[in-house]
Amino acid sequence: MHKDKVSLKKVTKERIRKRIRKKISGNSERPRVHVFKSNRYVYTQAIDDEEGRVLASASTLEKEFKEKKKNYKNMEACQLLGEMLAKRLKTKKVRKVIFDRGVYPYHGRIKAIADAMRKGGLTF
Repeated sequence: MHKDKVSLKKVTKERIRKRIRKKISGNSERPRVHVFKSNRYVYTQAIDDEEGRVLASASTLEKEFKEKKKNYKNMEACQLLGEMLAKRLKTKKVRKVIFDRGVYPYHGRIKAIADAMRKGGLTF
């Protein structure tokens, strides 16, 4: 039995993560785009699961991002982050991706990242 709320949340998030990863896997033609939100920043990366390597990544922690935006966790910041990742994947000649929302619901900032990536020319 779990004694506190923190460990219960960890177990719940791990169960959600395993359930999603059971269904989603990326390869070199169609990498998996994973999103992670910390308390301060948002990180995205395109992963080739067959070879176990990251093809491209973007985060609100980068210098390029900080020059354009002041706030790191609002909707406009997530839209810019999605556009940055889409541009980087297009230079690597990747047009199709699999979107992995992680443990977060497909709503708000996660949806803003996905919509910006679609607007940037990626399909999923």
